[in-house]
Amino acid sequence: MAHRPFSLNFSQTRWIGGWDAASRVTSRRCGAKVGSPSLLERGRLHLEPIERDCAARARKASGTIPNSMTANFQQAGAYTALITPFHLDGRLDLERFRALVAFQLKEGIDGLVPCGTTGETPTLEWREHDKLIEIAVELSAGSRPVVAGCGSNSTEEAIDATRRAKELGVDAALLVDCYYNGPSSLELREEYYQRILDAVSELPIVPYVIPGRTGCALEAADLAILHLRAPERVPAVKEATGDLERMREDRAVAGETLQIVSGDDDMTLRMMRDEGIRASGVISVMSNLFPGAISRMLELERAGDSSGADALSESLKPVFGLVGCAIESERVLPNGKRVKSVDRFRNPLPVKTMMAGLRMCELGLRPPLGKMLAPAVERCREALIEVNRRDSSLLAPIAEHFEGGTVEERLADDARWASLARA
Repeated sequence: MAHRPFSLNFSQTRWIGGWDAASRVTSRRCGAKVGSPSLLERGRLHLEPIERDCAARARKASGTIPNSMTANFQQAGAYTALITPFHLDGRLDLERFRALVAFQLKEGIDGLVPCGTTGETPTLEWREHDKLIEIAVELSAGSRPVVAGCGSNSTEEAIDATRRAKELGVDAALLVDCYYNGPSSLELREEYYQRILDAVSELPIVPYVIPGRTGCALEAADLAILHLRAPERVPAVKEATGDLERMREDRAVAGETLQIVSGDDDMTLRMMRDEGIRASGVISVMSNLFPGAISRMLELERAGDSSGADALSESLKPVFGLVGCAIESERVLPNGKRVKSVDRFRNPLPVKTMMAGLRMCELGLRPPLGKMLAPAVERCREALIEVNRRDSSLLAPIAEHFEGGTVEERLADDARWASLARA
């Protein structure tokens, strides 16, 4: 498939500086320095090859001097918020990650976002995080922009992650608002985003506003201050508030130069068509499964073919509603009492379950994430069956790229789908 124009086109002179993957930061994710052998001693990660590969890359590139970078977001395109594949025992599956990235590039996706929240970054070691970014940069080879997830609820940790991502050659850093510790919008602006901008020169950053997951939000006025201070450094925002009025406020106070990027597949066309928002594209979850179709949908919309875009959106509608999956269930207490409950399985569980059912990856997860209940798995399967019924061409590229039989055979494999559910 011919490559379409970049969706979020960061143009920059790439560079990679030397760094020591094993000792640059303290990982609060595991409570020890990145070089700590604690997890390795338990035999879970087997990351020595990762360290050697990163170190070799750094030595090869050492001495290179960074040049100036500019950010030029176009009103176009789809980036994939890449999942992180694990083996069933929890080890990082780098071979499968490479296959997934190759699939994205072959199908004409406009850009890649490794190590976002869809990539399960809370349970990644920093050296794993950096290796995934390195692979995405390596495989894209400058043909597509790479925007690396570097956010944290620690400013110092986010600075370290952003610095290392820049050294690895990314085009920009995606920075989610600080989760759990809940800073005010003023604190987010000055004690998080601005400190990162000051500490890591030149690299563009993309604030990611998703209050449903973080419990806080960079307000439109503070976003505008960051953007208007340095449009080339803060050229865009990823909006996953679900609030169209908030997005209109972003546009009204920040002006025409801010690029507003959808963080919700099912809202993208509405955001692009809304005259008060005029979104430039999407950082998509479902493009893990449908990179070509979602890129094409946005391309049609940009070209003024709204009916064509709507037709693709309608075909994909069954999965667009499955970024999360809520299932009513029942708990049996030790005393025998039964209590109704609702289990809300959140991104990336539905998309990873669908990908595993289609044999794009194994359903490897790291606690606290685990398998969904059988009704949720069946809902995912039924959604894919419906997409395939509406337009069988949409899933066809998966059968071409990943071994495992025809799409219909994969969807009909009862044993496979049953194995993806919690027992």
